[in-house]
Amino acid sequence: MKAAVVREYNAPVSVEDVDIDTPAPREVVVRTEAAGICHSDVSGVDGTVDLFPLPMVLGHESAGVVEAVGAEVTYVKPGDHVVVTLGSFCGHCEFCLTGRAQLCAKTGIFRRSDEKPRLSQGGRALTPYAGLGSFAEQVLVHENSVARIPVDMPFDRAALLGCGITTGLGAVINTAKVSFGASVAVIGCGGVGLSVIQGATLRGASRIIAIEPSPARRDLARQFGATDVIDPSAGDVAVQVRDLLGDGVDYSFEVVGRKETCELAMSVLRRGGLAVVVGVVFGVPIEISGTMLMMECGIRGSGGGSSVWRLDVPRYAELYMQGRLKLDELVTRHISLHDVNSGLDDVRSAVGARSVITF
Repeated sequence: MKAAVVREYNAPVSVEDVDIDTPAPREVVVRTEAAGICHSDVSGVDGTVDLFPLPMVLGHESAGVVEAVGAEVTYVKPGDHVVVTLGSFCGHCEFCLTGRAQLCAKTGIFRRSDEKPRLSQGGRALTPYAGLGSFAEQVLVHENSVARIPVDMPFDRAALLGCGITTGLGAVINTAKVSFGASVAVIGCGGVGLSVIQGATLRGASRIIAIEPSPARRDLARQFGATDVIDPSAGDVAVQVRDLLGDGVDYSFEVVGRKETCELAMSVLRRGGLAVVVGVVFGVPIEISGTMLMMECGIRGSGGGSSVWRLDVPRYAELYMQGRLKLDELVTRHISLHDVNSGLDDVRSAVGARSVITF
């Protein structure tokens, strides 16, 4: 099959022929129909996220059709339409058994080093990015890495539920549990940030302030439910927020993944507020002021929106099918697998919300 392979950091991705193994007893093969390009994919190319050894097959946000299943698979069958999810779970570790599957230890989800690799090339193993490797014509994963979706849902929309949309909605609904009538600030309005805005709208937030330097993305933020927008280059953001509200916000969401924006998320809070860090900030020290602590403010991480993907993805799919969740507006460009580097450049340049690879 064809797949997008990363051989070295900060270099173009190459589309190559890759071998895919047959499914083990609890694995499934999914024929990829669409795959979204997320900022985390850029982080995988430039080495910001270096958790997965090179060479690797990039991509982690996709949807498709089940082609084959292992002998012990019970959740899906060939022909089912699924989202390949970022949130794999084992179902038997401490976290899964205590209702925190988003923190799963992943026991038994991935093949061991002494087993035949799922992906290879000339006998050499290739690492699937995030355990998925979705920029490929096929994906081989554990059955707990997929979630069923309606057969009439468009694949290019469904793919976005594999990471960005579910992460953004979940940060609001699961991690923060934003209360009705609350005030919210969202720092960064790409695909995930726009989903945070949608989540705040669904939860009934009274004021949703989008903080974004791109004029085009500020316009998108309004379309997705922001009541106010702020250009961070126009002056002190915390001052601008307080000028709008007379106080800080109840909840802030950092969706950029930088030290400065994490600290900004804390600076815009009111007394007792909560800052939720959604962006990837591996290895980045963040300063927390004593004043914030004395004001009983908090800061919390949100890994994948604290989502239980097998439950949450079908629910979000249903909201889309009912016309209550905007996904069409997030797909700003369709490209082929051979145009993957152009799609990655779109993310780097903050062009649009999501480029989607279609197969």
